[in-house]
Amino acid sequence: MLPPEQDAPFAAGFMDDYFAEADEHIVAVRRNLLIVEGALGSTLPAAALEDLFRSFHSLKGISAMVELREAEQLAHHMESCLRSVRQDHLELTGANFELLVDGARMLEAVIAARRTSLPMPSADVLMAQLETLGRGRLAGKSHGPASAPQPGSAGPLAEARLWRVTFVPSPQLVERGVKVDSVRTRLMQIGRVLNVTPRVLATGGICFEFDVQTDDDAQLAQWRDDGLTYEALTGAVPEPAAVSLPGTDAERPMWDVAPSGSSTVVRVDLGRLDDLMRLVGDMVVTRSRLEDTLGRVESFVPSQEWRALQDHTARLERNLRDLREGVMRVRLVPVGEIFRRMPFVVRDLARDNGKRVHLDLAGQEAEIDKFLVERMMDPVLHLVRNAISHGIETPARRVAAGKPPDGTIRLAAATVGETVAIEITDDGRGIDLEAVASRARAGGVDVPDGPLDSRALLDIICASGFSTREEADRASGRGVGMAVVRDTIHALGGTLDVETEAGRGTTFRMTLPLTLAITDAIIAHVGDQIFAVPQAAVREVIEVDAPALSAFERNELLPYRGGTLPIVRLSTLFAIRPQARQRFHAIVVGTGLSAVGLLADRIAGQREVVVKSIVDPLIRVNGVSGATELGDGQLVLILDVSALSRTLRQHVRASEGVSA
Repeated sequence: MLPPEQDAPFAAGFMDDYFAEADEHIVAVRRNLLIVEGALGSTLPAAALEDLFRSFHSLKGISAMVELREAEQLAHHMESCLRSVRQDHLELTGANFELLVDGARMLEAVIAARRTSLPMPSADVLMAQLETLGRGRLAGKSHGPASAPQPGSAGPLAEARLWRVTFVPSPQLVERGVKVDSVRTRLMQIGRVLNVTPRVLATGGICFEFDVQTDDDAQLAQWRDDGLTYEALTGAVPEPAAVSLPGTDAERPMWDVAPSGSSTVVRVDLGRLDDLMRLVGDMVVTRSRLEDTLGRVESFVPSQEWRALQDHTARLERNLRDLREGVMRVRLVPVGEIFRRMPFVVRDLARDNGKRVHLDLAGQEAEIDKFLVERMMDPVLHLVRNAISHGIETPARRVAAGKPPDGTIRLAAATVGETVAIEITDDGRGIDLEAVASRARAGGVDVPDGPLDSRALLDIICASGFSTREEADRASGRGVGMAVVRDTIHALGGTLDVETEAGRGTTFRMTLPLTLAITDAIIAHVGDQIFAVPQAAVREVIEVDAPALSAFERNELLPYRGGTLPIVRLSTLFAIRPQARQRFHAIVVGTGLSAVGLLADRIAGQREVVVKSIVDPLIRVNGVSGATELGDGQLVLILDVSALSRTLRQHVRASEGVSA
């Protein structure tokens, strides 16, 4: 056994890979437990049970490799229970299944504690219960001599012998296409693969031992030239073998080798991708500087050479854009990474609240930056919890209202241009606008006169401290949650909208940029200042004649597509001396009631910019989300259009209050 001070670095080197692989298995466990739960009381799905067994077996092995004994032992007990279920020694009832769910939760908690260096939760009682469960027998089930094979069973294998087949891979065999996956496939074609164990050889190489039940030993003999040797085994099928690490006396179990989805997939630390994106951003700035420099020396360069320079710079721009898009594709992950936790959350909260809820997922293949995925997990989780706690009614109330007893929550995602939209919809009671307004007034929250529109409603329910609940519960957050949800979305350059209908349900819609690192932006001049407006937030740019603007209650409006468009003068907002002009450009952002026109002196064009977020709270300014550098070295502020829209609505509301 290695001394602890030497063994710790050995295990620590695997931790990042361990956590990544453990997360994949935990996701598979959640998914398959839900599949099994739906079949309780009938024939259990063999594929889901097999996947659960494989996941727990793998978690046991990889946890042992990093010396996380609590997870190793817990996964071992879960594996034993699944083995008893697969062998018909244990009947999976509702109570037994809940114990498996508790075990999966505890396993996730143990891994999370190791990841965050928090105190390890105690699983002793749970493991004792699982051990007792794993030894259970089916009541009334005969376990005497084997009966005749049932239809569809592996009857022909009843007389087959058990063989230990050893495969030693080599570069020569790989070139011929003989790999561990192809060997496994061969063995499955002639019999039943019962166990697979990787083993480290004394020479430092690796081999794979397959325990195979087959009567076709003649076929095994024909595969000797492909690196396979075999010997007959007697007795029961052994447990997975152990591996001796070179230079130690310790034997550490290895995990079952599952068929890999693709040998071309590698895991890359997100920090390395961030570094790569920063380099691409520097190249974007350098290219802009080169373009500006060439513009200044054009008159000094012969026309023939100038055309060649233009060709080279155009090719460089195309290559750089392709590079940027390539790096972005590497950073993009499916929105399904956000959705995958929700089935378990819905299941637990629905049971706690005495409700029946069906979860519908759509658009999981839509892709978004990994950075955004990590930060959007909690907002989506909170909105789903609110939908169950506040939106979906109990089965009795739903039936009384003429609805089916089961409520539905739908999570949908779709990519639109350079943005991704995520919707959380429930078919519950909807939001009672009068109750919200009354509660808000009682709590001192500013409420406009007249019926609430969707934007005013969102402002109220996202006000810090506002809640329609008298007491906090597991699902709700006393109002703090919705404020954090909107602040998180706005900090990421996105927008949040709500639509609700009494008795029909509520939809929250989040719109986010695909990435925050590099983006296309509209360059706007206001007085002697220059601003960048993210193009993903721009609906259109229109020319405006000064006489077309009209004043209304200290606000300016512009006739726009059969209606009116509120106008925000950027010069007024940022206290900039405007230019004496009669023609302006209005940058239209938002849709519907949220549409706003940002008035600038002129638009200089569209540029690819590198986004530098402003994270220091001491220098943050409302309406500014970050900064960028143009080709001439000038620093330019990037506008936060969602914050500017909120500022305008508040200004309009205050003006209406004064006039009233």
